[in-house]
Amino acid sequence: MTESIRSLTAEKIEQARAEGRTAFIGYLPAGYPTIDDSIEAAVQLGNNGADIIEIGLPYSDPVMDGEVIQKATAEALQNGFRVADVFHIVKEVTSRTDAAVVIMTYWNLVDRMGVDEFSRRFAEAGGAGLVTPDLVPEEAGEWFEASDKYELDRIFLTAPSSPDERVKLTVDSSRGFVYAVSVMGITGARGEVSNAAERVVRRAHDAGAPRVCVGLGISEPHHVVEIGSYADGAIVGTALVSALRDNGPQAVGEITRNLVTGASKN
Repeated sequence: MTESIRSLTAEKIEQARAEGRTAFIGYLPAGYPTIDDSIEAAVQLGNNGADIIEIGLPYSDPVMDGEVIQKATAEALQNGFRVADVFHIVKEVTSRTDAAVVIMTYWNLVDRMGVDEFSRRFAEAGGAGLVTPDLVPEEAGEWFEASDKYELDRIFLTAPSSPDERVKLTVDSSRGFVYAVSVMGITGARGEVSNAAERVVRRAHDAGAPRVCVGLGISEPHHVVEIGSYADGAIVGTALVSALRDNGPQAVGEITRNLVTGASKN
């Protein structure tokens, strides 16, 4: 894993580790239900225990997202969200919280704007890095260059189906942390965390990753406890989006406080 450039997400995860906690990463879609509401929800997330905030860029064909997130991103697009709006959101959130802010995006949206321009504007807004679910390291040359230039983290994904050589390449190409997908298929809150999660994390650690965080399926504090027994961070999305949908930004803060009770290892 590349570590020579300062990594904001690594610092947050290591800070949590030093405090005896599992790092908590929360996902929310940009612009949902409105730009202002998405800012307030992310601020609630950051000010109630999240170490890292993952802001999802709405996309017309989100192949990895479950129904709750798909509906939220579709509503954001219908309400007029544009990719450039995310820089305003990130700037507002980073100015009002101490959390590191990353963007999860399908690569076409970055490529369409221009990798260098997107990276520059994101860095200027205070952003920490990108989670890129559909970008493989072999095709990420421009992103490697821009992320080094603007000191942004590269967060690639590894899954239960990844062969050993793919896991190693993912680890070597990432900066900050590796995103471990714990189940095959789309996102969504589940009653139990996939039993594949521990194996995915162990393989990434064995390949040299100092920090591996698990996403997909976390919805209860006991899930965070379980994840924290073997991973460095727990990533929660659908449960937060559902709270925002049903009860607004304040509810995001409330559920975050509840979920982070599972993050303490003391």
